[in-house]
Amino acid sequence: MSHAVSPLAPKDLPVAPAVPGVRFATTAAAIKYAGRTDVLLAVFDEGTQVGGVFTTSKCPSAPVDWCRARLGGGRARALVVNSGNANAFTGRKGVATVEHTAAIAAAAVGCSPDEVFLASTGVIGEPLDAAKFEPVLAETARRVAEGPWLDAARAIMTTDTFPKVATRTVAIGGVAVVLAGIAKGAGMIAPDMATMLSFLFTDAAIAAPVLQSLIAQAAGDSFNAVTVDGDTSTSDTLLLFATGRAAARGQVEITDAADPRLAGFRAALDELALELAQFVARDGEGARKFIEVRVEGAVSKASARRIARSIANSPLVKTAAAGEDANWGRVVMAVGKAGEPAERDRLAIWFGDIRVAVDGERDPAYSEAAASAHMKQDHVVIRVELGLGTGSDTVYTCDLTKEYVAINGDYRS
Repeated sequence: MSHAVSPLAPKDLPVAPAVPGVRFATTAAAIKYAGRTDVLLAVFDEGTQVGGVFTTSKCPSAPVDWCRARLGGGRARALVVNSGNANAFTGRKGVATVEHTAAIAAAAVGCSPDEVFLASTGVIGEPLDAAKFEPVLAETARRVAEGPWLDAARAIMTTDTFPKVATRTVAIGGVAVVLAGIAKGAGMIAPDMATMLSFLFTDAAIAAPVLQSLIAQAAGDSFNAVTVDGDTSTSDTLLLFATGRAAARGQVEITDAADPRLAGFRAALDELALELAQFVARDGEGARKFIEVRVEGAVSKASARRIARSIANSPLVKTAAAGEDANWGRVVMAVGKAGEPAERDRLAIWFGDIRVAVDGERDPAYSEAAASAHMKQDHVVIRVELGLGTGSDTVYTCDLTKEYVAINGDYRS
């Protein structure tokens, strides 16, 4: 199934620079459809370190279990990603598939299977035949190159309408390093520890425990702050690979997460993760509106996050946005049902810069025309002030349209 490119897609797709120590290639393995690029193989220089976070779903996929078990080793030589089949809820067959796939990739790359990381996305519950990787991974390994990143991003798409790529260049101790990242996701998006699939790469020399700290922090206000439909995937995987090649240019390896030389890199990583996460919300299945939900004055940041998610995940709020209806009563409803501290008579609500409600009732200066004008924009901002404390948070989402139902009504076909 193909869909028109989201109207919320960026006007220009970035051309990310090469990341020294990372090479990749894509191929078609007929995972679900014949003739469609559906496998990404990335190969890393020896010594590459890795950190990652995964879904908190109690029904994780076989690749998630495989990666979790190998993350403690901290080293990576290859990444294999397929689209079209999530290899989730596939029982012992799924376990056998990841073991077989890792062995195939290890032989193709020349490393241990424990240095191979795997991710799959697509239909849940359908067995994935590892034999499909047998004839293609060795050939793909012979074609790996330093780009283009857009090819890598396209290979992992399912219902996505555009490839998601972001890049940054930053200095560590005066030595320039590169950050590049790709992501996929358009539906089944309510991440908790990661997004559907995202892979970040750098040539910085950073030890695995520090990478783990960095990626866990970066996920918090980026991938964990987006939702499309309130559904957390079985396959959510976010991995950060660091090849260490910048050491040859004089960068001293970072082995402590508190090292002050890491400040610029940490900020760049957080920015890059947020950019990719917002791309996911902008590519929400059937989306026509990008919605930013800001909650302020809560008793804590965690409380603000739960209230913001209640608003962002409300089908009534999302359909109002789709219909360009300034229905602030639905925002009141979503605040009230969140189960968090809130006082009706302290509540204030804005659509953009237009205050529509204050002190528990409609704003005396309320203008339906002004509020409706904001709802017609493709970037809608809903702001809530609770008046209870200093906690604040922002969640990003999209509207809910008929196209979302159409896409998901025949997803397996």
